[in-house]
Amino acid sequence: MLRFRAMRTPPGAQGSSPGAPRGARAARLSTGQTPVARHAGAVLTSRDNRWLKQFRMALRGGIPTESGFVGVEGVRLVEEALRSGCHIGAVLFNETATRYRERLAPFIGRPEIAFPVLQTTDRLFEGLADTEHPQGVAALVEPRVTTFDDLVRAPEGVCSPLLVVLAGVQDPGNVGTILRTAAAFGATGAAICASGQSGTASPFSPKSLRASAGAALHLAVLSGTSLPILMMQLKVAGFRMLASSVHEPETGEQPLLAPWEVDWCEASALLVGNEGSGLPVEVERSADARIRIPMASGVESLNAAAAAAVLFYEAARQRNSLRTRNIQEP
Repeated sequence: MLRFRAMRTPPGAQGSSPGAPRGARAARLSTGQTPVARHAGAVLTSRDNRWLKQFRMALRGGIPTESGFVGVEGVRLVEEALRSGCHIGAVLFNETATRYRERLAPFIGRPEIAFPVLQTTDRLFEGLADTEHPQGVAALVEPRVTTFDDLVRAPEGVCSPLLVVLAGVQDPGNVGTILRTAAAFGATGAAICASGQSGTASPFSPKSLRASAGAALHLAVLSGTSLPILMMQLKVAGFRMLASSVHEPETGEQPLLAPWEVDWCEASALLVGNEGSGLPVEVERSADARIRIPMASGVESLNAAAAAAVLFYEAARQRNSLRTRNIQEP
């Protein structure tokens, strides 16, 4: 089970105004009164409003707020955020997003909802949005906090954990696409690490979240652990380290395996490296197996996200076959 960070509330989460005290909000709820912000009765018209500043920082700035909230934009992503069980700081609509209000009403119209629902002008919303043609709805979301124990625990009904470790994947679009692909093919978690001089893009930046279609909010995602330490911890926990390789093996080194030559039904962690240089050679050498996708002559390599999709498809094929056999056996 994933663990949650204590529910920190950004300024203003207690009521209609950013400075409303916690006690005032609790008193209104206990008497059956609903905070004005939930109904977005007042349209936020100042660019300097502290709520709009937080949305601008999280969306256009692409960095978490001081309270740790990240921004998601667009009706589908906001809906995924509301489904994810993550702590929601606020939801913001522009004045013309009526049809999206109706779509999200089952999530934000319940009486037990504690986060504010805000409204601003179309012009101010465009100024804080990260997309060229915004739909007029956004949310502040606090991602889940995942521990190492959470990461390596197999969910109920899954034969074994299957992880993806991103090490030096710098393009946020690739990070999001890999997480979306991994989740689609049954991965149980992900880890974000630096690799040598190459950092990995945040899975919770606006571009990564859009590319992942919200998968980063549902997966167990561990960040902040160095790659050598993580690999050592995973090996101690019984995981096989599988390196996606772009390097030719030297004399005496282990041969490269095709995806179907690997047993993906064991507890496994797939290492995906930098888009241009791949994984550091020393990381590949310390892995339990090195994998390369056979390709037609004249094609040097696949995009990192495309390669991950091929590998995770093979993993899903094997794991689904094992599950089918286990169901059919008496």
